[in-house]
Amino acid sequence: MVSYVVKRLLSLIPVLVGISFITFLILRLTPGDPAEAYLRLSQIPPTESAVTAVRAELGLDRPLPVQYWDWLVKALTLDFGKSYATHRPVWDEMLLLLPATVELAGASLVITLALSIPMGIFSALYKDGWFDNFCRLLAFTSAATPNFWLGFMLMYFFALKLDLLPTLGRGSWEHFILPALTLSFSYIATYIRLLRTSMLENLDQPFVLYARARGLAESRIIGRHVLKNALLPVVTALGMSIGHLLSGSVIVESVFSWPGIGRFCVSAILNRDYPVVQCFVLLMAVVFVVANLLVDIAYAWLDPRIRLKGESS
Repeated sequence: MVSYVVKRLLSLIPVLVGISFITFLILRLTPGDPAEAYLRLSQIPPTESAVTAVRAELGLDRPLPVQYWDWLVKALTLDFGKSYATHRPVWDEMLLLLPATVELAGASLVITLALSIPMGIFSALYKDGWFDNFCRLLAFTSAATPNFWLGFMLMYFFALKLDLLPTLGRGSWEHFILPALTLSFSYIATYIRLLRTSMLENLDQPFVLYARARGLAESRIIGRHVLKNALLPVVTALGMSIGHLLSGSVIVESVFSWPGIGRFCVSAILNRDYPVVQCFVLLMAVVFVVANLLVDIAYAWLDPRIRLKGESS
């Protein structure tokens, strides 16, 4: 297991380097001068002499490979420069706003698992019943529902019409309900479909027939045999969902004015605050690859065949 984990860790290094280089290159090739954006955010007239001075100060007058190398070396020490808008270190800003995003993503993940796993199990056990039809309708509905529209609809009914929940900001547990439901809605339906399909496939396997022939209780067959194998695709989707919940909170945070890094990144994109955008993209890339690594480890633990195959290669 140790050798398998080490190999997976080493394979992540070129992925992160490649993502950082592509992000750096795309930002540098987009129309507009970062020096002019810096001056506008600082409320300084972007005269030719001022632009030249800022380009020299920010190192933008050097060749792109040199700029990227300097940025990468500093990024390894968590030095992502200073924000053009706030003039504070970008990493300090991220650490200040990250807890709000993690809390929102965590609440959404808890809601997703708490609702989707039992619904997926009962949907498979009572196939083609009214509950199964309801879950399938929910899956189709979620696939066609944009997050921002759902967020506005929840705000309209539960906040404006019923006056039950707050609409904006971060405070008590009541502030979590609407944004967490909005963020988790599409994932709930996805997990229900995944678990339902996987459960149905495993219920048709010979080991279920043998277990029933041995006289094992149906609850034990479902809980100890079928469910464990059926959770494998859910575990895989979970790793991707963690990254999507953190990065996908950009829209939800903007709708509900949630003070997280997603909303901060949207503001940075509009202001051409390049250091913030680069840090955000690299941070999300790290979250994605680490989540995938944890999923691979969990997958190898649940299915030893994967671990043995990885160690032999």
